[in-house]
Amino acid sequence: MMNRKRVFWATSALFTGALLSAAGAASAQSTGTAAAEATSVEEVVVTGTRGPRAIGPAVAQNVDKARSTITQETIARQQPGQTILQTLNLVPGLNFTNSDPYGNSGGNIRLRGFDGNRVGLAVDGVPLNDTGNYATYTNQQIDPELIERASVNQGSTDNDSPTAAALGGIINYTTVRPYDEPGLTFTGSKGTFSYGRVFGRVDSGAFGPWGTTAFLAASYTDYQKFKGPGELEKIQYNGRVYQELGDKGDFTALAFNWNENRNNSYNNFNTLATFNAGLRPENDKACFAPLGVDGTVQNETTQSTAITYFGGVLNNTSCTNASELRNNPSNTGSLRGNFSYHLRDNLRLTIDPSFQYTMANGGGFTVVGERDDRLDQNGTNNAALTTAASCAAVAVNRTGVDLNGDGDSCDNVTLYTPSNTNTRRYGVLSSLIWDITDSQRLRLSYSNDYGRHRQTGEATRTIRGGLPINVFGGENTWGDENARVIGRDGSYLRTRDRFSEAILNQVSLDYRGLFLNDALTVMVGIRAPYFTRNLNQYCYSQNGSTTALCTTQAVATTLPNGNVQFAGNTNQYIAPYQKTFKYDDILPNVTLGYDFGSSNIFASYSEQIAVPRTDNLYIASRSATATTVQPLAFNGVQPETSTNSELGYRFTNSTIVASISGYFNTYENRVVSSLDNDPTSPTFGLTVDRNVGKVETKGVEGSIGWRVFDSLSLYASVTYTDSELQEDQVALAFTCPTVAPTGTAPGAGCTPGTTQYWYLPTKGKSVVETPEWQSTFRGDWQATKELSLGLQAKWVDDRFTTDVNDEKTPGYTVVDFDARYDLTDTFGIKDAYVQFNVTNLFDSFHAGNISSGSNAQTIADIDPGPGIRAFTGSARTFSLGAPRTLVLTVGTRF
Repeated sequence: MMNRKRVFWATSALFTGALLSAAGAASAQSTGTAAAEATSVEEVVVTGTRGPRAIGPAVAQNVDKARSTITQETIARQQPGQTILQTLNLVPGLNFTNSDPYGNSGGNIRLRGFDGNRVGLAVDGVPLNDTGNYATYTNQQIDPELIERASVNQGSTDNDSPTAAALGGIINYTTVRPYDEPGLTFTGSKGTFSYGRVFGRVDSGAFGPWGTTAFLAASYTDYQKFKGPGELEKIQYNGRVYQELGDKGDFTALAFNWNENRNNSYNNFNTLATFNAGLRPENDKACFAPLGVDGTVQNETTQSTAITYFGGVLNNTSCTNASELRNNPSNTGSLRGNFSYHLRDNLRLTIDPSFQYTMANGGGFTVVGERDDRLDQNGTNNAALTTAASCAAVAVNRTGVDLNGDGDSCDNVTLYTPSNTNTRRYGVLSSLIWDITDSQRLRLSYSNDYGRHRQTGEATRTIRGGLPINVFGGENTWGDENARVIGRDGSYLRTRDRFSEAILNQVSLDYRGLFLNDALTVMVGIRAPYFTRNLNQYCYSQNGSTTALCTTQAVATTLPNGNVQFAGNTNQYIAPYQKTFKYDDILPNVTLGYDFGSSNIFASYSEQIAVPRTDNLYIASRSATATTVQPLAFNGVQPETSTNSELGYRFTNSTIVASISGYFNTYENRVVSSLDNDPTSPTFGLTVDRNVGKVETKGVEGSIGWRVFDSLSLYASVTYTDSELQEDQVALAFTCPTVAPTGTAPGAGCTPGTTQYWYLPTKGKSVVETPEWQSTFRGDWQATKELSLGLQAKWVDDRFTTDVNDEKTPGYTVVDFDARYDLTDTFGIKDAYVQFNVTNLFDSFHAGNISSGSNAQTIADIDPGPGIRAFTGSARTFSLGAPRTLVLTVGTRF
């Protein structure tokens, strides 16, 4: 093993050196990275109870790049059941906007200007980002009582990280080890908005001939939305078995997690106008469809009755905002293994296998005619019937499918049509670590991440009030196959049907060496990801679009270009297809660090890649006017790439843990959606994804933890981010005709037959939803032996909602308070306590997650020539931050 002298610094606090080393290893993403960064046996056991001493949220680091870590000591003082991302909101560089006060509705991540889809999220090194769109589901993370520590790599991943999208860094948290002694842990909480939560954990203690340890834990949470009708319910189970293997730090472990969310969604259609007026639009309490009457027409789009959130009644309306149709159910689970073993004294093997399961959707509904061709397959393009007479005329035939049970097939009926995503994901991270000498280490790693991604949209009926028969629709894994809507030929009605495979194979190699009397650390690494996406579209897809038509009706016409059309439908469709995309790259990274005793400087450089998402690739097209069969053309969107450079300084002694770093990031091939107005293009008139250029981000981050005296510690962080678009975005693209799209002469330099681009003025503008400044503060005071108090705050600067920066939400400050009273002496029960939490103490009314876009205001003229071409804007929408929330918790362990 490596044995750096800095581990044994003889300063006023002997622990400081070990603290710096342990923090880096303990916060690593995988067992292999932990072992590669470790300098002693104790550091290798990354998921144990050993860990760095922290001053509040400030934890010293020894890795030579930007990384921030929080420990269970800080996590435990936060609101019980809260997502770990909200607690990490204290560290520099990260801005997390929570969707509700308790975290069960998810939220949005911004890290140095990168959104959550471009930031990796992992538990025990296992990647959690969705394999299709890289989304991070922050409401599905494990109970905070079971998280030993959590870390944020603000700029780069670790060399072995198996991620295909982490351009902006990675967030990782590690599961606690079971206790060595048997016991029971219990907490119960009650709070605002009818919040209730119970958590229990049973530890076996050491048992069997080898001293195996294990725990089982479960929690249940239920509460009302802070605005609007509906509730949020969550049940979770966790467990872990841990076994030490000898005295060299070797071990093996197996953990599991199962999480079920049943959430009603918030209505987040707030605009700046409604926000400034203090309004809080919300979903309807219920929606009642018209009663079916045989032989007459019921149209649920225009004849339903809604009961609004405020108690009003809307007649002759639709169920667009019915709360029961706007939900977000999910079932997720994982198995995570860790194995570390010395093959020889200087050769270690680590293996982290994993399996993950997901079934989830975001709700949704569609009004479907009972004589829709997808149901009756008769190819007559049955229009909606509008009068009793027209219904009577076809009543004898009953050619459609009776969806509302009134005996006829004349109606337009509301169906619940969620877009289900079902993922089965298998992974392994492995490393072979060779200690060449006491100061030289080499690691070879291999990672595989295989995701089977099934996306379907099986429809099901609803009952009066808007409640769907099953939250997963007609999906028959967790739903009820009998809930499916069956057509006349036995097929089932669906809005989406496709299967994808996301396969990552990655090899990495890194070298770590100590020089100049162990003061200089050099790490040089390289990783080679090979990524494959296999796409299978089982429905007909509209030419050049992601819009799908899932039907068994007969094709009416096969066009000369190879596309097809259906009776009464002029759209061109592409038959079901299969397509494979492959991407690979070579990504280097270098870090340097120099120790001066109680301080060190570091520098790092790394490159990252994000391959296109599934939805970006499911766009097939043919020239609509071709007279011969054309091969399929697919979206040519290219992978996004980034480079990150950092320079930083850290200082640590017995009372201070401080760091500051500056960084510069370039982000190439940024993907945005734009309108194609080239009449000769196969995607003419459609919105498609394009690579539009690069973004440059630079900034400074700093944090400091100060132990003022034994009973008082203070922490503060500040972040400055300048994230700027480097190019104008394409607004229109067209082949120059004799007359331009404005109806005037072509723009300057527009030669007929050539392509001209008209742009939105985005060059030099800031990246949306990224505050230029943000800062955090926390103070911890041990007022008496039993009573401890905490106060923390976060200030977030203004955030732009559009790429052209013509709209922004105002900045805000949120203050939280916590108090804990130790009941051990009072009741004689060891580790018993009562805790009181207040979030948003001063009831700040502020904007949360932003639905950003290109422009909010209409741009008067984007034509570069003499013509006038306005580009319509759309006011952006956003969620509201949660109001003041109070929670009382009682806990104990015995």
